[in-house]
Amino acid sequence: MTQGLLSGKTAVITGGAQGIGLAIAERFVAEGARVVLGDVNEATLADAVTALGGSASAASAVCDVTAAGPVQNLLDTAVRTFGSLDVWVNNAGITRDATMRRMTEEQFDQVISVHLKGTWNGTRAAAGHMRDHGGGAIVNLSSISGKVGFVGQTNYSAAKAGIVGLTKAAAKEVAHAGVRVNAIAPGLIRTAMTEAMPERIWDAKLAEIPMGRAGEPAEVASVAAFLASDLSSYMTGTLLEVTGGRHL
Repeated sequence: MTQGLLSGKTAVITGGAQGIGLAIAERFVAEGARVVLGDVNEATLADAVTALGGSASAASAVCDVTAAGPVQNLLDTAVRTFGSLDVWVNNAGITRDATMRRMTEEQFDQVISVHLKGTWNGTRAAAGHMRDHGGGAIVNLSSISGKVGFVGQTNYSAAKAGIVGLTKAAAKEVAHAGVRVNAIAPGLIRTAMTEAMPERIWDAKLAEIPMGRAGEPAEVASVAAFLASDLSSYMTGTLLEVTGGRHL
């Protein structure tokens, strides 16, 4: 029987109960990993764990990534439940879109806190554990918005650009300890959130994509599996764009 890319590994995925996070969890389980999902929605977490095969392959903990305590609890849950922590995916995120003129300070702070501080909390906790236990892989979710900036997303674009800088700096700090830190920048991916866009906005974004279609969550998950596995063993501090060629 052929082993999966992640056989025997334990992975934590924040924002893992739905969307891209759940797709990453599904791919990781298919590749032989045990996964621990963190999310703020307890009911959605329970459904996701069931869908992933139950307690043999998945566990969960309610986690607000903006605070260090719940993030540490998520890490402890992984080690307590499955005995190790080998992969950490910082995926949790929110949007509070508005033009800069209309955006409130609270809306700006919320997005920066979840995306950027949340990624820092996760990277810091995971790297601290991994450097003491033989290494590991951290995957951070940025966005094409962090590369080009989108109208109505000064908060989101700033946070996603910040994640790229955080990834590169952290990668340099922990490479000597066998910990790799890489990032993914998805483009237009078909999720419940993006499909709620007005049709004219969806069509305008679609027109910018050379491949002529939106991406699927599973296509982001495939790249996450690559970065989490030994296939990318000589890669750290990198940003992989999953955009169909948009904004080259």
